[in-house]
Amino acid sequence: MSDDSEEFRSGSEMEEDSEAEYMEEDEDEDYGFEGAEEVAPVPKVPYKVLPKEELDKQRKRALSEVMSVLDVPEDVAMRVLRKYKWDVSRVQEEWFSKYEQVRESLGLVEEEPTPSGREEERCLICFDTYSLREMRSAACKHYFCKECWRGYISNALSSGPACLDLRCPSTECKGKVCVPSSLILELANPEDQAKYAAYMIRSYVEDNSTMSWCTGKNCENAIQCLIDRAPGEALDVICTCSATFCFNCKEEAHRPVSCDTVTKWLTKNSAESENMNWILANTKPCPKCSRPIEKNQGCMHMTCSQCRFEFCWLCQGDWKEHGERTGGFYACNRFETAKKRGDYDEESRRRENAKASLERYMHYFERFDAHSKAREKARCDARKASKDSLEKLADITKTPTSQLKFINEAWNQIVECRRQLKWTYAYGYYAFENAEKDPENARHKTFFEFLQGDAERSLERLHEAAEKELDAQKARTQQDGSFDIESFQNFRKNLIGLTDVTAGFFDKLVRQLEKGFENMEADYAGQMDDGAGPSTSGDLGDKAGTSSGAGKGRRAKKARAEDEWEQLLQEQGFWTCVKCTRNNEDVTVKTCVTCGAPRPGPGGFPGGNFRR
Repeated sequence: MSDDSEEFRSGSEMEEDSEAEYMEEDEDEDYGFEGAEEVAPVPKVPYKVLPKEELDKQRKRALSEVMSVLDVPEDVAMRVLRKYKWDVSRVQEEWFSKYEQVRESLGLVEEEPTPSGREEERCLICFDTYSLREMRSAACKHYFCKECWRGYISNALSSGPACLDLRCPSTECKGKVCVPSSLILELANPEDQAKYAAYMIRSYVEDNSTMSWCTGKNCENAIQCLIDRAPGEALDVICTCSATFCFNCKEEAHRPVSCDTVTKWLTKNSAESENMNWILANTKPCPKCSRPIEKNQGCMHMTCSQCRFEFCWLCQGDWKEHGERTGGFYACNRFETAKKRGDYDEESRRRENAKASLERYMHYFERFDAHSKAREKARCDARKASKDSLEKLADITKTPTSQLKFINEAWNQIVECRRQLKWTYAYGYYAFENAEKDPENARHKTFFEFLQGDAERSLERLHEAAEKELDAQKARTQQDGSFDIESFQNFRKNLIGLTDVTAGFFDKLVRQLEKGFENMEADYAGQMDDGAGPSTSGDLGDKAGTSSGAGKGRRAKKARAEDEWEQLLQEQGFWTCVKCTRNNEDVTVKTCVTCGAPRPGPGGFPGGNFRR
């Protein structure tokens, strides 16, 4: 894989790796060049990236197995596999239990005998007479000349993959008899033969429920899902070409948002619905021609640019009937009087509702769009760092690039977190539509924004460290020509720590959004959500059967974690109460000044702990 796509590791590459290295803080050693490395197995990923050559190998293996078990030629094996979505087990089950029905549905019939005593036949398309040697037929023995067959086959191949189920063109057959692949390949020209072969490979992917083509530009890879998924369940995948997308809906990877939410959000962004909301909220129709008119400055005297009708903006009456007696150019007594009577209540209410709806949509869309653009910039910066910065830094520090992987890992985390963060705004738009009317929904929204804010602040700190601190390290070295190893080790420690902390915040956010907020009190009643990141404080104590040395090691790590947590709170300048979401500006206070709940621990919640 090229350096510019280093941050996007594919499923197949992860599978091939037997182990992965990561730096972990030790009791007695810092994040230095000699830091101890631990090896941890990489969990099996739920998908595999298949290049075109591997696809063809798998397709041929499936064909070979079916041909052997069913004792049928390749053409029949391909047809029955296509019918049952290339599921070999189901093919065997259906073939042996419903033999006649399966053959009939595929157009497989017993071959009719060749007409005896006749050496010529009339072509049923052009109606010319030809020698039987110059004619061809399917199993039904409806003969056509080679030229007519070529035209029929060429036209079918031009129409797309449906040619794989080509039927006899005779009206007598009524589409009941299939045309064998051997006949198609015999009469097709080389270009059409290549098309037919490509369609067969496409069929293996497109007719297969466990396969999907990569959506990347000019990429010919396919993705094979290796796990059982519920219908409509999303699965984010990364191809070797760096493309990321959802296996289910083929849109951009969008965890933790469902495919339905993505479809609604993208449709809303591209539809005219928000344009109409803007028109309704910010314009009024001309009383004469009904053209929408926007008033952005000036007095209440309006002139329609289309029909030249002059009217009052407030009451929309003819301006000829207005003047000083009705309030002049900047007021309208008629409007105020009518408003008191309630004449404009419905219109005003409709306009205010449209304006509120538009403002709410723009709030979420602008942030979604900002993080989308920030992610693209982060991808460019990540490629630049991988190509140029690491090599220069390796020369400056006299360090192998393998020891600088923590920089790539930080950029990988930034790119992924930007993607996750932007989709949380689409989630928020639909999940909390009733927050103003429903107190429970409003409480969930507040907690969602608390988690989102924590994750966003952590990401900004990481992004700043990866972007500015790296440049500062290079600048300091280039300025005086010397290398400050202590400064670099501090940079390394800080960046690795921020990467881990940010990953923890986003893991917590994503898992909570996927689970929902209905049981959040039970989830966060003094303990961390199981599996959502850091462990609870109860895990840190000595357990039965553990050595005192191991207990000391855990306590030492806990103390370091608490010190770093205090430092992060000092930088942030406040801490947020989990129970009432108040931002407490005194970071030394251990309980919330509003509700008395304990201050969050290093994991972000009471008693929490984060691990490096």
